[in-house]
Amino acid sequence: MTVVKRENKKPLADRLRPVSLDDFLGAEDIIGPSSILRKTIELDQIPSIIFWGPPGSGKTTLAFIIAQKTKSDFHQISAVDSGLKDLREVLVKAKENKKKNKKTILFIDEIHRWNKKQQDALLPYVEKGVITLIGATTENPSFEVVGALLSRCRIFVLKQLNQEQLIKIIKSALKDKKRGLGQIKVKMSEKTIEQLAQMSNGDARMALNALEYIVYSFPNYKNKEVIINLESLKQAFQKSHLFYDQKGEEHYNIISALHKSMRGSDAEAALYWLARMIEAGEDPLYIARRLIRFASEDIGLANSRALEQAVAGYQACHFIGLPEANVVLAQAVVYMAKCKKSNNLYLAYEKAAADVRKYGNLPVPLSIRNAPTKLMKKLGYGKNYKYSPDYNYQEKQEYFPEKLKNRKYLK
Repeated sequence: MTVVKRENKKPLADRLRPVSLDDFLGAEDIIGPSSILRKTIELDQIPSIIFWGPPGSGKTTLAFIIAQKTKSDFHQISAVDSGLKDLREVLVKAKENKKKNKKTILFIDEIHRWNKKQQDALLPYVEKGVITLIGATTENPSFEVVGALLSRCRIFVLKQLNQEQLIKIIKSALKDKKRGLGQIKVKMSEKTIEQLAQMSNGDARMALNALEYIVYSFPNYKNKEVIINLESLKQAFQKSHLFYDQKGEEHYNIISALHKSMRGSDAEAALYWLARMIEAGEDPLYIARRLIRFASEDIGLANSRALEQAVAGYQACHFIGLPEANVVLAQAVVYMAKCKKSNNLYLAYEKAAADVRKYGNLPVPLSIRNAPTKLMKKLGYGKNYKYSPDYNYQEKQEYFPEKLKNRKYLK
């Protein structure tokens, strides 16, 4: 595609941002007419809050709507390119506002990008009511926001937009002559619109950005009909529609889904989650290491060959890498899913480890201690030890410490 230079305008997603709660799609449970949050917004009495949700779910939009609704002094900073200096500037104004009985709202986009020191600097001012904090994050705040600050905020979870909502947004963008693309002749079938919604993974911004990119890639788009089809969608998206942050929560969600699908013997689902990881660029050796763990934790002695398959899969991935290793991992994953399962080894080890933690360093029975010196032999080390081969491995002998005598871990 050859991208044509156009007028200097705000991005389409920004132009079409809802300006009222009634225009906002999704999150009806959070901002519906009878919701507490909506009432506090309309009364300008919002508490400190954190919006947590995937990209394009409306976190920043809700903050902008609050900015328009509130009579408070509203400040916005991004945690990506701001720090304590920017915070201090807002705090100076907030302290002045407080003296005048005026509220100050500070919106911090991507608050998870701030480190502990930066977040701690917010705490006393949130606590004393100098500022009301609105934070937006794509990451689980339980992991990314310090506990003391988290405990002083209400957490609202925004979900991905569904297919119908995204289709409505796309159609609105195509029809809107003032803010959208309504003045351009765009031909896009219902099927293609549905495909764009599907490829956007619940992210309205991604859908609108892709739509805008395609339209403005057409030469003389103002005077000619712009035809958008599946091929142009593929070129616009490439692999960018695969949401998979290798350091974020979604990474752990998907590896968990793969693990649990194999545990539940669903080879089809396991293949899907494997493909999600590989196609998004996951390290094949990471997946292979997880399979090795699975082979012992969830299959164990029910099929001891599973560990061999997993180790062989790791070695094969190491030898040939991607893309050829994808089928190697697929073989290992399907094998694991179809194996008989037993977590006997896993549970048995946990029981043994629990005894170690509970009883500490219990002494080794004298009979099975090593006796390399005369003193040790004199003290009874190794005395009365029965050499198993001499007894055809049927000897009766205690191998546990006295306190754990006759313990059973394995089923």
